[in-house]
Amino acid sequence: MTRFHLNVSLMTPGHFRHAWRLPHVDPLAYLDIDYFQRLARIAEAAKIDAVFLGDGPALRGEIEDAPGTGLDPLVLLGHLAAITTHLGVVVTSSTTYNSPYNLARRFQSLDHVTKGRAAVNIVTTGTPAAAANFGLTEHPDKETRYRRAYEFLDVVTRLWDGWEPDAIVADKRGGRYAEPSRIHRIDHRGEFFSVAGPLPVTAGPQGRPVVVQAGGSDGGLTLAAAFADVVFTVAQTRARAVAYRDDIRRRAAAAGRHPDDVKVSLGVVVLVAATKREARGRERQLYATLPIERLTAMLTRNLGLPAGVFGPDDPITAGDLPDTVPAAAFSTGFSVSTRELIAEAPRTPRDLIQRGAGGAGHRLLVGSAEQVADDLQAWFEAGTADGFTVMPADTAVDLENFATLVVPILQERGLFQREYPHPTLRGRLGLPLPRPRRLADKVPA
Repeated sequence: MTRFHLNVSLMTPGHFRHAWRLPHVDPLAYLDIDYFQRLARIAEAAKIDAVFLGDGPALRGEIEDAPGTGLDPLVLLGHLAAITTHLGVVVTSSTTYNSPYNLARRFQSLDHVTKGRAAVNIVTTGTPAAAANFGLTEHPDKETRYRRAYEFLDVVTRLWDGWEPDAIVADKRGGRYAEPSRIHRIDHRGEFFSVAGPLPVTAGPQGRPVVVQAGGSDGGLTLAAAFADVVFTVAQTRARAVAYRDDIRRRAAAAGRHPDDVKVSLGVVVLVAATKREARGRERQLYATLPIERLTAMLTRNLGLPAGVFGPDDPITAGDLPDTVPAAAFSTGFSVSTRELIAEAPRTPRDLIQRGAGGAGHRLLVGSAEQVADDLQAWFEAGTADGFTVMPADTAVDLENFATLVVPILQERGLFQREYPHPTLRGRLGLPLPRPRRLADKVPA
């Protein structure tokens, strides 16, 4: 039987962002390294492929209601890789607010020090507040951000490929350490960047770090088809998930890649307990933490609806929606997924917020361990994804519950690995070593 991959999000207090209000939750856990170490060890014991943490380079307005992302993910996940042996780390980084050379060097280095467990989650950053932190007067529009991201990844991947495998000769007798003709500049001159290269370090154990990307807009899909090894996506319906996976595979083939070389990881918010009754009781507790009026305003704005027209319990119909996803929507993927729910039947903002885990946007899966395992198996067998990024509803409880209650069921059914089958994250995901993208007319360093 074909197995699927499993990544786990470490977002704290959980993907119900207001879970910090519950009595058992430490409101400062998102700053506590001991807490994250415990989560990482639980994940590795369950043979989870990788842990993931979202990020944005700005403090968002929601801090009034809930903790932000907090610690720099490269620092945090780099530390978690150091205390584990097999667990992969997926580190979010922005192409809008980084330089290609620095990012390429950091992740090439991370791949070496983790012995092949590094992945970079590429985002273009949808938070306008980030611009002022980097000396910009305004946040670039979405089309510009994705155009920059395409050039950014073109530069990064060529930097990663700059050293030929036999560049280091280490000839002790002759005193020759490396052969410069096998180390190549890229001498890139483009719209956004001017980068000479090369990097000061060879390729790591994976050839390149794994590239993860999320984006439902046309720019995001084009970027994923060209560069992504794993595409992180959102879907509230099976039909939407299958259509997305089919689309990204077609786009990858059109870009000259094998469709199987792009894996789809479907995000799902999981709330799991020993029994269905216990899970539903915890679900009600989490719903009670939500600032429903504020979340309603955010939801309707992202759908392009007029401010103040729809209250939490007013049904929204397909006819109420604009013809297309508004340009100002925070996420095209989330907006499309939500619109498809409304197309099935009128939905109130309250219903949509609850289905989307309090505004997280991803599908909420609530139930016993058997029910959660059944659901993941059914979605996988329907062709929705190559695996899942599990997003705990309340991380303090649901990550461990998933690892200890659900994973053994999936292993028993042959759907998930009992042991780590390969030392690198790329190998575990069934991804081939990348073909080097060196210039045809190689320029020695």
